[in-house]
Amino acid sequence: MAPPKWTEWRLKRHTCQVPYAPVRNDTPYVTFNRREWSELAAETPLPLTEADVRRLRALGDEIDLAEVDTIYRPLSRLLHLHVAASRRLYEARETFLHNDTTKTPYVIGVAGSVAVGKSTTSRLLQELMARWPDTPRVALVPTDGFLYPNAELDRRGLMGRKGFPESYNRGELLRFLTKIKSGIPEVAAPVYSHLTYDIVPGETTVVHRPDILILEGLNVLQPARRETDGAASLAVSDLFDFSIYIDAKAPDIREWYIERFRALRATAFTDIRSYFRRYASLDDDQARDVAGATWDTINAPNLIHNIAPTRSRATLILAKAANHRVQRIQLRKI
Repeated sequence: MAPPKWTEWRLKRHTCQVPYAPVRNDTPYVTFNRREWSELAAETPLPLTEADVRRLRALGDEIDLAEVDTIYRPLSRLLHLHVAASRRLYEARETFLHNDTTKTPYVIGVAGSVAVGKSTTSRLLQELMARWPDTPRVALVPTDGFLYPNAELDRRGLMGRKGFPESYNRGELLRFLTKIKSGIPEVAAPVYSHLTYDIVPGETTVVHRPDILILEGLNVLQPARRETDGAASLAVSDLFDFSIYIDAKAPDIREWYIERFRALRATAFTDIRSYFRRYASLDDDQARDVAGATWDTINAPNLIHNIAPTRSRATLILAKAANHRVQRIQLRKI
């Protein structure tokens, strides 16, 4: 008897203008469309309202309650199952080892391009998972705080490559996550301001041993790099329990980036403290030209060469269409 449609294996489709590949049976992912995915958690309640979604979504992200119900309700249920299974494994292992150590936080990584919706996805998951009675403490940390300060980027000649892997203090990020996974009660993370476009000196976010930590950023799925002596170092994703990649076609993300830039002219860019205040007076055409050039020279190369190649490392891929709706979900086989 043939298996149901939702269990078929399909080759994941690359974006960034890579042609479609033929259907194969050896992909490590199982693929779902919107209807199939939504039906997997038909009995799971949705605790959020339209007002909650408006509060949580980022500027330029057109997500609504119907999309949360279709995509993020089942995802929160799946994650809850993974967290619960991790807890059972921990208890069985502690019994076997005759240990009595504290369970460390379950870490979820969220990766993807600039303007693809990582922040909204992360905030929604934080809110949804905190509503589960056995995971009330869910922390969210963006990796922007681990960028080098602008002065250091200037010194290294990296201001034009901000957001590329080399623009992050990878050692500090690894130390932060290692402390989290070691069960240290309080771990501090640096804070980044999107208004001043820089690290906030002396300001930190303290994470107090949460049940779940969501780490969101462009390059969180980067593989381990080789050290100068040839040895492989630890990758940030080595410390993840689950990872999500937000995917979309590069031309669609480019358009979302431009629209967000244009919207910021009347909001954040008007603040006298804004790093981008000089762009507040641009007209629509000028804003499109500036944003398009920024995308083409910085964000697109980073996506194509650094971010998109890490997609296959994710546990789950959410593939969006031009209307911001997730059309395909790919879940890695266990």
